[in-house]
Amino acid sequence: MLLTITCTPPEDADWPATDLGFLLHKNPDRVQAFEQSYGTAHVVYPEATAARCTVALVLEIDPIRLVRGRSRGTPDFSLGQYVNDRPYAASSLLSVAIGAVFRTALHGRCTLRPELVQTALPLRIELPTVPCRGGAEVAERVFAPLGWAVTATALPLDPAFPEWGDSHYLRLQLSGTVRLADALSHLYVLLPVLDGAKHYWLAADEVDKLIRAGGGWLAEHPERGWITRRYLARRQSLVRTALARLAELDEVEPELLDAVEEVDDAEEVGSSDLAAGESEPGSAPAQMADGDGVSAQARPPSTEIDAAGMAVADASKQVDMSASDLPGGGEIVTGDGADLASTVAGAHDTTVADPIDVAVAGAAATDEAGVPDIAAPVVPDMAATGGSDLAAPRASELAETPPGTVSLAVTRRAAVRAALHEVGARRVLDLGCGEGTLLRELLADRTFTEIVGVDVSMRALHIAERKLRLERLPEPVAQRLTLRQGALTYTDARLRGYDAAVLMEVIEHVDPPRLGALEHAVFAAAAPRAVLVTTPNAEVNVRFEGLAAGAFRHADHRFEWTRAEFAAWADGVAARHGYSVRFVPIGVVDAEFGAPTQMAVFSKIEFDNATVTVAAAREGVA
Repeated sequence: MLLTITCTPPEDADWPATDLGFLLHKNPDRVQAFEQSYGTAHVVYPEATAARCTVALVLEIDPIRLVRGRSRGTPDFSLGQYVNDRPYAASSLLSVAIGAVFRTALHGRCTLRPELVQTALPLRIELPTVPCRGGAEVAERVFAPLGWAVTATALPLDPAFPEWGDSHYLRLQLSGTVRLADALSHLYVLLPVLDGAKHYWLAADEVDKLIRAGGGWLAEHPERGWITRRYLARRQSLVRTALARLAELDEVEPELLDAVEEVDDAEEVGSSDLAAGESEPGSAPAQMADGDGVSAQARPPSTEIDAAGMAVADASKQVDMSASDLPGGGEIVTGDGADLASTVAGAHDTTVADPIDVAVAGAAATDEAGVPDIAAPVVPDMAATGGSDLAAPRASELAETPPGTVSLAVTRRAAVRAALHEVGARRVLDLGCGEGTLLRELLADRTFTEIVGVDVSMRALHIAERKLRLERLPEPVAQRLTLRQGALTYTDARLRGYDAAVLMEVIEHVDPPRLGALEHAVFAAAAPRAVLVTTPNAEVNVRFEGLAAGAFRHADHRFEWTRAEFAAWADGVAARHGYSVRFVPIGVVDAEFGAPTQMAVFSKIEFDNATVTVAAAREGVA
C-alpha cells in the first residue's frame, strides 16, 4: 500500500521543497519505520531537493495480524482472510497510518516552520490503488470541491483480459495548492469513504474523529451527507450525531438538518452496485424536499407510530437522546406519556443501505447565526449558502423562490410572527417545535413574554437548547422559554390559558385517524385564544420538477391537503370549538394553484357582549 506526496515550490518561493520534512516531522535523510497493529509503516523520501521533494508512506501489511481477532461469524470470513485487497488497496488502514505517522502534521503544528503550516503548498498526491465503487466520477465529486484537480484512471480487472472490463479500483492523482494539514485530513477522512468499509469496529468516538479531522471543510462539502454516512458505516445513531454537530459548525437551519436525518432511513435507489450495497453521490434521481427541509426520496420507510397515537412533531421524532446528554440551561420537563413518547422517538442503531445523495444546486437562505440580538426583532439573514446534502433547500423553495430572495421557510416564519402580533399574543405555545427554529425568533421578540416549546422528540429539544444557547442567555431572557416533551394527541393541563398556539408544518405528520385526538388536545383542552396552523398546499406540488404525481413533499407526511380540503377541516374545527377562522397564503402565489404553504388563523369567539353586560349589571344590582 503506497501513498506519495510531492511538493514543488514556485520559482519565487523563499523556502526549499525539503521543508516538507519539517512539516511532516520526518527527516528526508532518514528511512523510518513505525509499527502498527496490522503491520509496519515506512516513511522514505525518494526525492529530496530544493526544487522538488517527495515523501512516500509505504504500508507493509501482515495478513495474519490483520485477521487476528476478527469475528468468525461473518459469512466471508473463511475465504476473506486469505483473499482480500487489504495489503494493497488504500483504505482505512492507510487512513489510520496517516493519523499515527503524520499526526502532528495532520493537526497543523510545526514549531520550526510555523509560517508554512498556514501556507497553501503546491502538492501532488498519488495513490496507485484506491477502491472506489462508482468510478472516477465519484472520486471527482468527493475531492474536486476541496480544491483538487482529480485524475482518476480505472484499473482493469486483468490486463491480460481487457474484455473483462474495469475493476472498481482507481489510480488516483490529486493536484492542487492546499495546506498540508488539509490535504492529510482529506485523505484521512475520504479514503475509508471511497472504500466504503473499515477494518475496525466503530465506536461512538468515531464521530469525534470525523469532526476533528473534517470539521474545517466537511460542513461545507456538497456531498457531506454521503461522506458522513459512509465514514460511519451507515450507523444511523452515529450519523445523526455527526450531522447535528456539523450543522452546528456550519450554523445551518436546524430544519435543514432534518433533511439528512430522514434520508438516513431511505432505501437505496438506482445504484449500479446494489448487490454490493454500495452507492455513490449524485447517481440517483433528484430528491424532493419539503416541510422544513426534510427530503423525500421514493417514500423511504419511517419509524412506525405507536397505536396509542404518538404521531406528531417533525422528522426528528424518529431519534432519541439520553437525558444525561442534556446541556445546562433552560428548562426541559416531561409531559404526560413521556415514557411512551421516548419509546416512539427512539431509533434502533442499525445499518441501512446507503442512500444516494444529490448535491442540490441553488441557494438556501438561512438565518442561523445563534440567538439574535434580544433587544431587537429578528431580522432573518438573507445570505445564501451553497446547496448540499446537509443544507439542501427544499425543492418547493427552489421551484418558486428565485436565487438570492427569501426562502419559503423564512417567509413562513415571518408570516407566523406577523399573525401572532395581529392576534395580540404574548404567551405563546410552539407545538411540535422541533429544533427551535421558530422559538429562536419568538425569543428574540420582546413582545412574547412567555414561550413554551413542545415536541415528542427529546433529541430535538436537546438540539433546540444548544441552538438557542440558553445557558449563555441572561436569566430574564432564558426564563421566558420552557421546553417540554409531550405528544400533541394527549391533553396537558399545563398548556391551558395561553394566548396563542402555533402548529407550523405539524399536522401533516399526524396519521389522519389521530387528527381528532390532536383537535381535542389543542382546541378543546388547551383552548388558547388563537391557533395558527400551517401546512403544505398539495395543489402546488405539480409545479415541483421531479416530484411524481400524487407523491408528498416529505417522506413522513401522512397526507397533504388542497386548499379546499384544508378549508373544510379548519371550518369544521372552528365550528366545533367556538373559533372563527381565516386563511392566509404564504409564499409566492401561483395564479392557478395558490401559495405553496397555507395558514389558518383561528380566533376564539368571545361570549356575546350583551350577555356579559347583563350579567355584570345584575351583579351590580344585587
